[in-house]
Amino acid sequence: TGGTEVADKNCEKIHYLADNIYCCGAGTAADTEKTTQLISSQMALLRLNTKSESRVVTACTMLKRMLFRYQGHVSAALVLGGVDEAGPHVYQIYPHGSTGKLPYTTMGSGSLAAMSAFETEWRDGMNEAEAVALVKKAILAGIFNDLGSGSNCDVCVIRNDKSVQMIRGAVQPNDVKPLRDGIRHSSKLTMGPGTTAVLKNTFVPHKKAMVTLEDVLVTPMETS
Repeated sequence: TGGTEVADKNCEKIHYLADNIYCCGAGTAADTEKTTQLISSQMALLRLNTKSESRVVTACTMLKRMLFRYQGHVSAALVLGGVDEAGPHVYQIYPHGSTGKLPYTTMGSGSLAAMSAFETEWRDGMNEAEAVALVKKAILAGIFNDLGSGSNCDVCVIRNDKSVQMIRGAVQPNDVKPLRDGIRHSSKLTMGPGTTAVLKNTFVPHKKAMVTLEDVLVTPMETS
């Protein structure tokens, strides 16, 4: 969203960190995307340096340190999940840097409605199909009970054998396409090319032919 306008109804909320680690983001979409991209790059360099698989707790530590440095001004509320040599992990990461390791968690404006579904039906030892169905139900609870939540449901399954299944649009509630296709619009409402006459067309080139980096003030982001 941009203020009261919806800029993208189907933006990606599940971000790649490593082959065995993904991160769900709530808050400001640009902050969650750039934060996860930065940490993903740092983890790739760490893998090359250590020649070992990324660990989920390492990603959690990198994320919390960066967010704490900005004291909550980077609006990224994250749910971190992955599988490593120590097993599966789920972490809750707040924008100011505090974290918690939990069996299930939710973040964002629809988190209370989603958490009600988890607290009601979650149990230890659920199989993959049951867990995916519960996650879908929790996301739909946030969609239908919170005006700040979007209208799409994506699912990412990370298994113990390190295989990953990403499902975009796993559930699409309130699909308006059939309704819009059923409406017959009058052809009089369709304005073809040339409907409005062009009275005058003038092009004035800029005095300076091109813009270089010398004309732009670049302020690097603090990352260390």
